[in-house]
Amino acid sequence: MEAMEHQPVPPPAPVPTTVLWDIDGTLVRNAASPGNLYHLALERALGRDLPLLVGHQHGRTDAGIIVEHVRAHHLEDDLVPTVSGHLRDLSEERHRSGDRRTPAPGAIDLVRRFASLGWRNGLLTGNSAHRARIKLLGAGFDVDAFDWDHSYFGDEQVERSGVTALAAAALGGTRAVIVGDTPRDGEAADAVGIPFLAVATGVYDVDALRATSAVAVARDCVADASLIENAIAELAPLA
Repeated sequence: MEAMEHQPVPPPAPVPTTVLWDIDGTLVRNAASPGNLYHLALERALGRDLPLLVGHQHGRTDAGIIVEHVRAHHLEDDLVPTVSGHLRDLSEERHRSGDRRTPAPGAIDLVRRFASLGWRNGLLTGNSAHRARIKLLGAGFDVDAFDWDHSYFGDEQVERSGVTALAAAALGGTRAVIVGDTPRDGEAADAVGIPFLAVATGVYDVDALRATSAVAVARDCVADASLIENAIAELAPLA
């Protein structure tokens, strides 16, 4: 009886890797007046001028900032969808008027680099998908470089952890990381067990971001491009 030949066992398929990029302060430089559009959207919804009562808090979602503005003026939450619609319109109007954002150093090249590795470039942002597209287009990104089916948005989530929960539910068993520039990004990642990688291209410096749970803290996507890539490559899949 002939001995059965043992067929080689094929190696396991590589685990998909999804890099979930924040936008403001991470892929693009923060706006000079990051909070004023929310206030203007509320004024447009009411048809009158209002005192500015809320300062911008970096790392918040669109929905969370709008709710805070509405409640600061003792208005009802049912106004929030109307304000959100005006925020979208104002963003579109500014884009058409030539208002453009600046890409963070090295971000465009690192998105391309990750794509060449076969990694998915997704988004995890407090903005809506529409506002995300406008900001990225205005900063010179190829929006088709991002996987919009594996991107998560904050126009309907008051807390950023609500956005990260959507990502965790969709990406379980694969490798994923959230790249952001604020401690809020890290806290929202921690809440659902997704690793956080910090870049100091927003309002927080390296020392402040080292106080977070970040698996690595990069100065930017030029000086520390290899640090970012290597840290992501070493991550284990999500539970």
